[in-house]
Amino acid sequence: MEDNIQQFESLWKRAIEYAKINVELIKLKLFDRTVDVISSLIPPAVVFVLVSSFLFFLSLGLAIWLGEILGNAYFGFLVVAAFYGIMALLVHFFMHKRIKRIVSDYIIKQVLK
Repeated sequence: MEDNIQQFESLWKRAIEYAKINVELIKLKLFDRTVDVISSLIPPAVVFVLVSSFLFFLSLGLAIWLGEILGNAYFGFLVVAAFYGIMALLVHFFMHKRIKRIVSDYIIKQVLK
């Protein structure tokens, strides 16, 4: 009888140790996936910042140039702002769902990778 109790205690200790190791393994896998997703999102974010800076300065130059052509600097800025407003409306009404789906698919693909 005492031999059965010792075997049960040994089996119980191994089961607890197995559970602890599995919890650690799950934590490490989750950490690995989190790092992978974050590291895959950083390069597009850097490109986005660079392209945004480029477009900002291009728009600024275009607005000043159009202002000189139209006679007042603020006319150039109004024309550029109107262009961006129209583009924003077009993207919102015609491309919103498609862009959302593309971004969602990308993130899901990175998580399930």
